[in-house]
Amino acid sequence: MPGTDIVLWNAAPAPPPLVDASGRPLRDAYDRLTGEISAPTVTGLRSIMSGHPAQGLDPARLAQILRSAEQGDATAYLELAEEMEEKYPHYQSVLGTRKRAVTKLPISIVAAGDSAEEEGDAQLCRDWFKRPTLRTELRDIMDALGKGFSATEIIWTFSATAWKPAQLKWRYPTFFEFDQVTGEQLLLKGGEDGTSGLAQPLAPYKFITHFAQAKSGLPIRGGLARTVAWYYLFVNFTIKDWITFLEVYGLPLRVGKYANGTSEGDIRKLAQAVAQIGSDAGCVIPQSMMIEFVKSDGGATNPDMFKAFCQYADDAVSKAVLGQTSSADAKSGGLGTGQASLHGEVREDIRDDDAEQLAATLMRDLVVPLVMLNRGPRENYPLVEIGEPDPVDQDTALKGIAAAVSYNVPVGVSYFREVTRVPTPEDDEELLRQPGTAPLGGADGTDPAAGASNPSKQASKAPKGAIQDAGADPVAASAEHSDQEPDAIDRLAEQMIAAMPELENAMMGKFEDLIASANSMAEVREILAIAAGDAIMGMDTAKFVEIAASAGFSAKIAGMIAEPGS
Repeated sequence: MPGTDIVLWNAAPAPPPLVDASGRPLRDAYDRLTGEISAPTVTGLRSIMSGHPAQGLDPARLAQILRSAEQGDATAYLELAEEMEEKYPHYQSVLGTRKRAVTKLPISIVAAGDSAEEEGDAQLCRDWFKRPTLRTELRDIMDALGKGFSATEIIWTFSATAWKPAQLKWRYPTFFEFDQVTGEQLLLKGGEDGTSGLAQPLAPYKFITHFAQAKSGLPIRGGLARTVAWYYLFVNFTIKDWITFLEVYGLPLRVGKYANGTSEGDIRKLAQAVAQIGSDAGCVIPQSMMIEFVKSDGGATNPDMFKAFCQYADDAVSKAVLGQTSSADAKSGGLGTGQASLHGEVREDIRDDDAEQLAATLMRDLVVPLVMLNRGPRENYPLVEIGEPDPVDQDTALKGIAAAVSYNVPVGVSYFREVTRVPTPEDDEELLRQPGTAPLGGADGTDPAAGASNPSKQASKAPKGAIQDAGADPVAASAEHSDQEPDAIDRLAEQMIAAMPELENAMMGKFEDLIASANSMAEVREILAIAAGDAIMGMDTAKFVEIAASAGFSAKIAGMIAEPGS
């Protein structure tokens, strides 16, 4: 309701009272936040009609436009910047590439802390940032790259429990101007009603004002259009001269010849015929007259100089906007080579800097109001991060993980998934398995029906190679063939142990604990070797030799006749 604070009379949880960044109540908050206060007007100062300063532009006029922008009247400069995007295809292409390089990056919202309240603030912002039109809206915000600044009006929507930005509307930069004292504060022309004679400060929580400065200094001088404007002017002059050159030297010269004493009427007919050839490519002349086509090679004039200068200007614009020329112009040695791989579409340091500036703007003008209007003022607000995570050499990381596991250094599964970018499977999701392995029911790789509490029984169903590769329980690995019928060698080993009680006691006493501490089959074999050596050192050697000789003879006979149990 105009003139009053918003009061909710229902019993549902309500947003806190609306206050500005200083904690002062906002008057006329509902109408201001939900309405449009910078829309175009028909008769006021905010008109969508352009003066088209690019028409008839020359060096003196361009210098005047740039100087006026510095002095506070940037209307002509901003209109020229828009026309340059329309009339200079190369500039439009590379500028669009730089905008899209940022807007296609992933956006993440990081909570200010670990408390439930701070996580709730972050989740509120994450839910809003899922809007399908966000990328288009960010591209409009990135219009600041060319002009130095952009202003996007936030149209809020109000429900019983929340304030949410419903629309982000890009506004013509000519609707705004900078203050005359600092040149840094953005003001709205015409005020909120569009008819005020003086520009007014922007209403709180209503605008996303982004300043993308290619260099330090006043915002109006930080846009790329200021640099590109001179190349746009010179390329226009060059193209005009090029077209004139083609008209003069590109077509053959038509010469009409007539004999001495030809009447004036016949001469006019010949002139008319020569003119007709230029437009109709055909004419009729008396037999006594002749038309000759004289082809010119341009003489000392070199037509390639026009092309060379236009190429030079395009290269300079590519460097100013993208930081390189390889991807924009696809020169020899550019695309498809290491140079293009290094540069990409936009040089990474430029793209990352644009992303950091945009993230800071979104946090200041969107995240902070969103949290404050819905959950109250905070000491710390969620952080907006835009960009890809730093690349990880997976081969090196996986080798490090494997080495850590082999040395019994604990490695979390979450870190493994972070390195490999393999997400955690859903509970009912079908899982990938090694060929020949029976699928298990649980998402964690266990069979609920068989019981996850019995890993040995689970592991006994998997191939031996899978157990070793996965670092499964060594006890389970040793029980791999526990269900099989023992052969002659198995029975022979049992007979040897039964014939040597001290060997059985020495070797089997602590095997279960030792094997349980192993992390791989290699460690199991090492433990067995050490334990066997210790046992042999403390036993009756003569008896061991006798048993070993008997066992060797029995094993040889069993192998020769190939009969189990012999």
